[in-house]
Amino acid sequence: MAAEPADTSADQPIDIQRDRLVIVASSLGTVFEWYDFFLYGILAALIGKLFFPIDNPTAATLASLAAFGAGFGVRPIGAMVFGHYGDRIGRKYTFLITISLMGGATAAIGLLPTYATAGLWAPALLVFLRLLQGFALGGEYGGAAIYVGEHAPPGRRGEYTSWIQISVPGGFLLCLVVVLATRFSMSPEAFDAWGWRIPFLLSLAMLAISIYIRMQLSESPVFKAMKAAGTTAKNPIVEAFSDRENVGKVLVALFGVAAGLTVVYYTSQFGTLYFLTGTAGVGETETLIYLAAGAFLAAPLYVLFGMLSDRMGRKKLLLIGYALSALLVFPLFHLMAAGANPALARATAANPVVLELPECDFSVFARKQTTECAQALGYLTKRGIAYSKAPAETVALKVGDQRVEGFDQQAFSAALKAAGYPEKANPEEKQRWKIILGVFGLVALSAMTYGMVAAILVELFPARVRYTSMSVPYHIGTGYFGGFLPFIQQLIVVNTGDPFSGLWYTVGVVVMAFVVSLIWLPETRHEDIHA
Repeated sequence: MAAEPADTSADQPIDIQRDRLVIVASSLGTVFEWYDFFLYGILAALIGKLFFPIDNPTAATLASLAAFGAGFGVRPIGAMVFGHYGDRIGRKYTFLITISLMGGATAAIGLLPTYATAGLWAPALLVFLRLLQGFALGGEYGGAAIYVGEHAPPGRRGEYTSWIQISVPGGFLLCLVVVLATRFSMSPEAFDAWGWRIPFLLSLAMLAISIYIRMQLSESPVFKAMKAAGTTAKNPIVEAFSDRENVGKVLVALFGVAAGLTVVYYTSQFGTLYFLTGTAGVGETETLIYLAAGAFLAAPLYVLFGMLSDRMGRKKLLLIGYALSALLVFPLFHLMAAGANPALARATAANPVVLELPECDFSVFARKQTTECAQALGYLTKRGIAYSKAPAETVALKVGDQRVEGFDQQAFSAALKAAGYPEKANPEEKQRWKIILGVFGLVALSAMTYGMVAAILVELFPARVRYTSMSVPYHIGTGYFGGFLPFIQQLIVVNTGDPFSGLWYTVGVVVMAFVVSLIWLPETRHEDIHA
């Protein structure tokens, strides 16, 4: 049996007070950074009405850029830029810059004029700030994870870096709490008019706290040692992607680690949000409360699984998490549906819906469908109605004893209502414990696949190009596999007529990540991170 490589971090003294400051400063800053990023997603529907009117095609195009640009194109670019400087000038100052950009951009959104006041300047400025957010986020995670990992004592890197992982749901939870508190403190009209700005403006206070705490930190001991020895990378991007072995590790990190953990996490948060408000007919505010409760209960599991990975190994725990995620995602969503809207399940069984329609194109990116068949598909998908398709020359809806020719939203709604399909979940029938248990289960799966990932990525790559090597695949994975998740899932639902079928995307990506990790991901917990 080959000897495990020695971890020279055992030579560095353990300083409990310093380590606590490192963990608090890094994780708290990351909590605030993810708060900034999630805030737009939670308030997207309201912001869309204020900044992107449907009847203006230019504004609609800008809406697409705002929604996709930050998550897809810009985060990997930010990862390369900040990875370059993180490997050259240091971890500390690089993630000071990223959090300053993120916090400033978020606060500025709270000061923007709306479309009604400034016309196209309003959505254009919003797009710019969203891109700046994504650019900054591309450098934050890698810097924080590396900084904590390079301070961690031997045998505790999983535990230490799990606090960075918990900061992601922590940012989501903080965002939910602030938005809900603001909503409850005023009337709905006041919130829609000006109250929505408050959560964005609060970023200034969070930014001030983060900068103050992070300024108390010194540079990472690993980077200081490299700098003293003159072994820091001259051109990290070239060095990271010209080495064949390192490129192989980057691909494993992308397809085996980042892609898998991302779809589990996005499904547990945004997938649940869209499912409960759309398919299950639960109100948005009530859904946010369920998400907050489930996330709060399951959040400690991130640290628990990080600690467990120090004992049983990162790879084994990751593979178990992937296997459980693939097996349990469907049952957990069915559990939430059963608890949220039992009447919908009864109507589906008693009066199946058949949609007759000709061949037509349905665009998941369009804010408004233009053809009758696309409008019918969009309406049923948004309502979470299960349906089968039948080819026909014109659009028609068959449900129960009724048949509606052509697409007419009011006529469709009346026919569905007569057949027992509820427009909203009935509060008297809800079994709220099932909803919270479902949310808890999904967040727990995310914790199991995410809790030890920062440690894996820190240990997988050599120190001189670590910031670049881990940031780029992580943000490509989160940006593309996670960013496209809502649209791919909606496309699957539209084509199958089954409101649960979009979950096959999650299962497919998780299975791919399981296979890649099983074959090519090494066990990393005993790696020497100074090398």
